[in-house]
Amino acid sequence: MLCQVLRRIGQKLVHRRILEEDVNGLAPARRLSTLDLVALGVGCTVGVGVYVLAGEVVRDQTGPSILICMLVASLSSMLAGLCYAEFGVRVPHAGSAYLYTYITVGELWAFITGWNLIVFFAAHTVTVAQAWTLAFDNLLGNHISQTRHESISPNVPQVLGEILGFIVVGLVLLLMELLTLRNRWIFLLSKVVTLVKLLVLSFVIISGFMKGDLHNWKLTEEDYKKAGLNDTLSLGPLGSGGFVPFGFQGILCGSPTCFYAFIGFSIIISRVEEAQNPERSIPMGIVISLLICILVYFGVSASLTLMVPYYQLRPGSTLPEAFLHIGWAPAYYAVTFAFLCSLSVSLFGFMLPIRNLIYMMAQDGLLFPVLASIQTGTYTPNVATVIFGIIAAIMAFFFELTDFLDLMSVGALLAYSLVALCVLILRYQPEMRYERNGVQVQDENEPAAEKLTLRGLFFPGSPTPTPLSGQVVSVCSSLLALLLTLLCLVLASWPGLLSGDPWWITVVVLLLVFITGITGVIWRQPQSSSPLHFKVPGLPLLPLLSIFLNVCLMMQVTAVTWALLGIWMLIGFAIYFSYGIQHSLVP
Repeated sequence: MLCQVLRRIGQKLVHRRILEEDVNGLAPARRLSTLDLVALGVGCTVGVGVYVLAGEVVRDQTGPSILICMLVASLSSMLAGLCYAEFGVRVPHAGSAYLYTYITVGELWAFITGWNLIVFFAAHTVTVAQAWTLAFDNLLGNHISQTRHESISPNVPQVLGEILGFIVVGLVLLLMELLTLRNRWIFLLSKVVTLVKLLVLSFVIISGFMKGDLHNWKLTEEDYKKAGLNDTLSLGPLGSGGFVPFGFQGILCGSPTCFYAFIGFSIIISRVEEAQNPERSIPMGIVISLLICILVYFGVSASLTLMVPYYQLRPGSTLPEAFLHIGWAPAYYAVTFAFLCSLSVSLFGFMLPIRNLIYMMAQDGLLFPVLASIQTGTYTPNVATVIFGIIAAIMAFFFELTDFLDLMSVGALLAYSLVALCVLILRYQPEMRYERNGVQVQDENEPAAEKLTLRGLFFPGSPTPTPLSGQVVSVCSSLLALLLTLLCLVLASWPGLLSGDPWWITVVVLLLVFITGITGVIWRQPQSSSPLHFKVPGLPLLPLLSIFLNVCLMMQVTAVTWALLGIWMLIGFAIYFSYGIQHSLVP
């Protein structure tokens, strides 16, 4: 009896969702062109990261080498974008990594992905709220923060001194939510603001190259002494100077935080059902928007570090403050105002995905059914928005901005890794068709059942995927994900490898041998020949490289971030195993 119960639970955990076509004719109108999707992706990606990220990373982690961090983060994002693009073509349903994971690797991993995406959106709301408050305060000459700290902080704890700012932002968020429910022209407004944002950033980049000084990339101890920041032989927290003042370790620590700057492109997937030609516009929208964002972030990072010596940036510094350093005060206020408007409008891009995600999980029975009405009533969406904002505000009072940046990066990196794994698995699966009752049926022209042999692993007998070859790829892909994680854990102990310790070197060599062998097994399996307008090139290497880079970046975040994620996952598992697993609509 116990074995039957455990078997049923195991089948439930790995059972995959079957997509059904919309027979009610309720699909949204297809009105978004490729240009619209590019504007949406750029508008949601270029936001908080370009405004406050440099001040949080450049001074204490990277210095001018933030350009290298951006290169690593952009490579990881581009690989993830290619995987998302293939899913957008293969699965033309509005969704996210949650949906893609559900139809590929089963219910448990889908819940983990969806639950992490919820905390990602919560952390994003907090980050935007903090950036919005900071931009508004900068526009008023920092009078709000000065008045608040002078009149409130001496009498109450400093944590409570930030409440007024978040109350204001919470009200603004609520008003924005009411506007999005009643105005269809908001998307046009977001496109206009995105264009203005790009023009402002172009001005920042051009100004940086005009007024910048290459010497700021070659700073020495003498420069610190002249600035009155260091009068000893030890540079301490200022780093060692040069282009990489904090060494390779600084690049490793800064790359996960910089990854946050590129995570907005996945918003495009949430509009796949509104695209006029999703097979063509979804891949182009993702790739073009990422390329634009990469150029923008590289230009802004270079301009900032050229205009201002990295040690003069203080925690909480914003991008417009660079103009104060070069004596362009009017430009400071103009750029700050542009970013204030940009941060306000960028919230719209993230409101729809979070509602869709919670709605989908509630519809699937993984969350409480009251959340399934989040999009239907006239009052419920506002209540849900207020509750979501309260949770985000509570989180904001206990943790710093960098903690939220890392938390968002970990949530996105985990989702991107699972999407890459799903692309790898699906490409090698046999074609399945669905009967009206939702039962999967193998095509009649598929070969008969095979037996697994050692020769069959490297020389499969069929030119097309079979159930056996699909299972081989699924198992090998899961093993590779585990081995890549172990490899990243070992590589995280970089000093042990550099010291020439034979134990660590032997472990790395063995892991590489196993990874190479299993990758060879996957490479030899037949791929699906289904015609798609876009496919990830270079399988199985590119998805595996994406997983490797994502896991490496996750290994560099702080213990506080992992503790936050662990607490959030414990809450999620309690909900899933007490409610979701029993009420899931997947049989």
